[in-house]
Parts: sequence; C-alpha cells; structure tokens
Amino acid sequence: MSATPKAPGRKKQPARQVKTATRPASEPAARQWAGLRENLLDWYVVAQRDLPWRHTTDPYAIWVSEIMLQQTRVAAVIDRYQQFIARFPTVVHLAQATEQEVLALWSGLGYYRRARMLHQAAQVVAGEMQGSMPKNSAELRKLPGIGAYTAAAIASIAYGEPVAVVDGNVERVVSRLGGWDFGAEGGDTKLRRRIETVAGQMLAPSRPGDFNQAMMELGATVCTPRGPQCLVCPVVQDCLTKGEHRTVSRAPMSSQDAAYALAVRDGTMGDSEVLLEQRAQSQTVMPGLWELPPLREAAVPDQDLRMTVRHAIMQVNYTVRIRTVPEPDVDAVTVAGGDRRWVPLTEASGMALTGLTRKVLTRAHLLSGGPGKRKSSQLGDTAH
Repeated sequence: MSATPKAPGRKKQPARQVKTATRPASEPAARQWAGLRENLLDWYVVAQRDLPWRHTTDPYAIWVSEIMLQQTRVAAVIDRYQQFIARFPTVVHLAQATEQEVLALWSGLGYYRRARMLHQAAQVVAGEMQGSMPKNSAELRKLPGIGAYTAAAIASIAYGEPVAVVDGNVERVVSRLGGWDFGAEGGDTKLRRRIETVAGQMLAPSRPGDFNQAMMELGATVCTPRGPQCLVCPVVQDCLTKGEHRTVSRAPMSSQDAAYALAVRDGTMGDSEVLLEQRAQSQTVMPGLWELPPLREAAVPDQDLRMTVRHAIMQVNYTVRIRTVPEPDVDAVTVAGGDRRWVPLTEASGMALTGLTRKVLTRAHLLSGGPGKRKSSQLGDTAH
C-alpha cells in the first residue's frame, strides 16, 4: 500500500459540555451546524470501529473497501478486504490480474458486477493514467463503476476534498435530523436532492473525510433503521425526529427450492476431485463463475442427501438440497449446462466459485483454504 498507515482516530478528548446548534424553527438548511459538527467528530474519535481501511489514506485501498461494502455487511468484508489487498496491493497489480483471479477473491461477497467493474477501472488507471489514481471526485466519476457516492468517499478520505458522501446511512441520519418522513416527501428523487443539499451544508470543510465517515458510522451503529439509540446519539439535540420514522417498505422476500449434485472422485494424481460447472457468460447472474451441477429434481432421496443449506440471492431465499452423486450417475441426475471440469480439491479454493458453492464445499470440509490463502484456515461465507 503506497500510503503510510495511520492510527484509526485521535486520542480521546476530555469531557466537555455538549454544544447545541442554533435552531431556527424553519427549514434545516438555515441552521448553523458548527455545534453538530464538533459533537459528531468528537464522538467519532472515541466510538468508531477499528476497521482495516481506516488505517490508510491510499485512494486505491479506500476504493476497494467502498466497492466491497456496497450492499454487503461489514463483518463479511473485513477478511476478504485484507486478502484482496494482500494479493493486489496496488491498482497496477489488480489491473494485471485475470478476471477469474479477481472473481476468486470476491467469491462469497455477491453482486459480482462490482468486481468486474473494479477490475475494468483498474485497467483504465494502469493503462491510461500510468497507475496514478484520479485526484478529485469529478475525475474519479469517469472511471467504470464509480458513482457520486464512491467518488465522494474516496476524494474526501484520501485527498481531503470537501464533498459530502450520501449513502443509505447518511440519508437516514439527515432525514431524521430534518424530521422528514421517507414515505411522504414527494418521492425518492425529490427527497434525495433535499438530503444531498443539507449534507453538503453540514459537512465539516476542514475534516471532510472524518466527517463523512462519522455520518456513516452514526447511521450504521446508532441511528439504525429500527430501534435507533437516541439516548447515546451525539447529535440528538439537533434531531427533529428522535426515534423511528415511517419508511418505504422493502419488497418481500420470496422462497424457492434448489438442488445440486456433489460429485467427488479420486483423481489421477492422488488428489480428490470435485465436479464443477462454469456458468455461461450470457447468464445475467454470476456469469463465468463455477458452481456445482444442478440436479434435475429438487427432491432428494434421504439416503443421498448430503446437506440442506439456506442461501439468499437478491430477493429470493433458497432452500438448497445437496445430493451425493457417484461419478457414473452424474449425467442421469443433473441438468446439462455449462462447461464441466473435474477439479482437484487443492485448486478449488482458488477458483471463482459462486458463494453457494463455496459455502457447500466449506461445510463439507472439502476446501483446503480461502481464495486468498491457499492451504490456510477455512473461511465462512455470507453470500448474496
């Protein structure tokens, strides 16, 4: 990593009287935000989680973390982020990797288009910018897969650019501060513009990176969607909601059954081999990744049932049955699909497996290690 690591925060400051921002009884945009900024930044110094991407100002490392964290839990990202940076320590290393190598390190994080776009953007930086990351949010947005939120996060944290980050956590914090109802403010587009305006006004121009991270941290740990912890909130005195507010309901999850074959044989070189199938590039979900062959029937005889796992992909909860299938029976019980290969188990962990396949092989004790650590301790997966 090119930048010198730094501590995740300053030393704890002595207790002092909380400052309340001036609060005219008008639109929140008219408020004076000085007190809120100071309270929030002081809280962040002592309350922030110690996360690996908070120990650097390297724009590449921050970029990787922001892409990984999109629609993925922090706990699922930490180990995979550290493996990814160890394997691809610079944007040039990432650009020189194959797509399959990148997807292997991404396996289990889900939403694989993020990894492909990250790889493509790294190739642009390496090939057209001599390996030097763009220096501001406007230029960052020109790279594939980088939108306003990601560009603002990288630019404010790495370069100190005074630009506000607005993700789901920040939207929630700002709307609660303003007393705005998510479900009754004239539609998502109108409300988002309003939130972006106020977030920009609130931003601490001298410490934009810390302020943006503090806002996101507040939304992730205190001002949560359900049961916000208002009693310990550092900016509760500036909040017009002080509690939950009505939000737009999410689409309900649906349930489906699925079944796959787990076929293992003795390989010619003495290693056991597992049968894997590569998803076609034309697939809209997880193209090019390797998975277990799908069964013709979702029902599996009890004597052949190896395991049952629950797995979520987007808005679907799957109940997945895994059937032990001897090599001679594979063609009879599976659906013919993509290219198939008998893969030595010592190689399987380094392949671009679907999250479900990695989960099954891990639970069956067939993987020798995670994708970034050959023959090392096994890693659990939270896949999408």
